[in-house]
Amino acid sequence: MTDANMASNSLLIERFKAFYQDVKHPKLEKMDDVYTEDVLFKDPVHELRGAESLHAYLSEMCVNVHSGRFEYLDQLVSENTAYIKWNMHFKHPKLGNKTITVRGMSQVQFNERIYFHEDVYDLGQLIYEHVPLLGTAVKGLKKRLAR
Repeated sequence: MTDANMASNSLLIERFKAFYQDVKHPKLEKMDDVYTEDVLFKDPVHELRGAESLHAYLSEMCVNVHSGRFEYLDQLVSENTAYIKWNMHFKHPKLGNKTITVRGMSQVQFNERIYFHEDVYDLGQLIYEHVPLLGTAVKGLKKRLAR
């Protein structure tokens, strides 16, 4: 990979991280600078095809959270793929009034822009552990499995 390609890839990843920095106010107007029109997005809950679907999902998500931000921990960027490790800190009205932190990782594949984005994280840590009764059961089960 040439130095120019490495610099271009690094800039794309920095644009990607800036796009998601503020969960409550993602930079949706910059979406075309980050994603291709036919992007495939996956996470433990969704699989979306196309920038329009992703835009609608992100618009809905930011309306539903009180606040949120990503803390980027580490990354590995190669010629056409990047892996980015992160913590997401957020408050959601349906999950109480405390800040929840979820550790996750994003894999993105790209040419000039990202055409594949998959987020991997513990859905239990994100949601189930914060629901009354169910949260107690999930935490108890995790403790039993850890023994």
